[in-house]
Amino acid sequence: MACAGLRAVNHAAESFPRQFSGKVTSMATMHAEIRDSGLLASLLGDEIFHPAEPQSIEQTGISPIVIETLICKYLLQVGSTSGRDIAKHICLPFGILEDLLLGLRSRQVLVHQGQAALNDYCYALTEQGMARARAAMQACGYVGPVPVPLEEYTVSVDAQTIRAEPARREQLTAAFRGISIEPELLDMLGPAVNSGAGLFLYGAPGNGKTTVAKRITNCFGQHVWVPRTLFEDGQFIKLYDAACHEAVEESEGSLIKTAHVDPRWVKIRRPTVVVGGELTMDNLEIRHDPRSNVCEASIQLKSNCGCLLIDDFGRQRIDPTELLNRWIVPLEARHDFLTLATGKKIQVPFEQLIIFSTNLEPLDLADEAFLRRIPYKIEIKSPSIAEFSRLFEAACRTFGCRFFPEAVHYLIETHYTPYGRQLRRCHPRDLLSQIKNYCLYYGRPMELRPDYLDRVVRSYFTAIGAEKNGDLPPADDGRAPSDKPRPIHKS
Repeated sequence: MACAGLRAVNHAAESFPRQFSGKVTSMATMHAEIRDSGLLASLLGDEIFHPAEPQSIEQTGISPIVIETLICKYLLQVGSTSGRDIAKHICLPFGILEDLLLGLRSRQVLVHQGQAALNDYCYALTEQGMARARAAMQACGYVGPVPVPLEEYTVSVDAQTIRAEPARREQLTAAFRGISIEPELLDMLGPAVNSGAGLFLYGAPGNGKTTVAKRITNCFGQHVWVPRTLFEDGQFIKLYDAACHEAVEESEGSLIKTAHVDPRWVKIRRPTVVVGGELTMDNLEIRHDPRSNVCEASIQLKSNCGCLLIDDFGRQRIDPTELLNRWIVPLEARHDFLTLATGKKIQVPFEQLIIFSTNLEPLDLADEAFLRRIPYKIEIKSPSIAEFSRLFEAACRTFGCRFFPEAVHYLIETHYTPYGRQLRRCHPRDLLSQIKNYCLYYGRPMELRPDYLDRVVRSYFTAIGAEKNGDLPPADDGRAPSDKPRPIHKS
């Protein structure tokens, strides 16, 4: 079976010395061949994999019977439409569908209902075709693009893996541009990112662990290609998910733009799939809908070639040890085993940086044997006073108000130091957001003022006991404060 995914070069690269076809016995070997090709690099730039448009039904890797069934099910939904509209819906070139449409018409499954533009016809189902389409819908409710064989997807992941190119310090710095991060933390993150293994980010809440995890994905190539739907053992597995993947338009200036792209694939930004307390073991398996007989890819598949962030690890509804044990084999072998609705076990790639973000100590969540398999444990510490002030200054620019360092000093001396309250990186943004809402309510200009800080601190921090004991400043009565800033002092 010819594999379109193995045709990593497009029609402009016909001189490429090897013809990739048939089954790939070694993903590592194929990856090396693709990476080491100077011609491929010159043609594709930063894209080492590019799905070329199939030139025949055989090159799709999908049986003609499956494609004919998708055509019939689509016509059952729309009634009548042109051949080009059918081709657009099932994501195949119209040129390779003409013979299939002619064959369906000769077998009295389809009928012409008139002429269409550009030497095309309008097609509709016959009575025989409607019976076939209804039976097919009862067996499987999938109506959409022609799927991509799992084998082709495996090759594409191997070609686009985040481990293909190491991240350099300048790339890491660029990925974190616009946010406050200490140089020492970058020096720890760099080797962890290049390892491609698991990573623990731990520390107190509100210090940016989730933000750090999301920015890590930007260290690698910006875009990858993913199939809309996979096909294995007669099962349709939906892979592209708008909730996890951000589709991008192909750049106009790219050389590869001149070639046709397989429309069954979508170009996306490298994914960062985030799951939190809602994570269950079912999310780690292929989910099958018994009513439609259509499958949904697991979060591992959706995060391939990117990052999988397990946020708030340890607060899921499942035992942390059970969840961690699920990752032991994939982390070491770089592949996972999933079960289809038919009961068949399939091997799928596990090529992402998996990040566990937690407010708890890693040793409280896992034993030493598992932590050994996640070699990097990095603490995200609370900001220093100097960094906290810089964060306030940056937040003031975002909210469009003037920055007063005296107000930040007052905030720390009045509302942090006396209560042993820890600085958090999220506090400047959150407190200024509450000041903005307060000023909007009273029709006042947005300002960073000590009396405004007194007001919002009372609602932001949980300090009911301290308030009852008179340890916090009195609440604002809503009257307009003095135009002069409140003097800075210790409470």
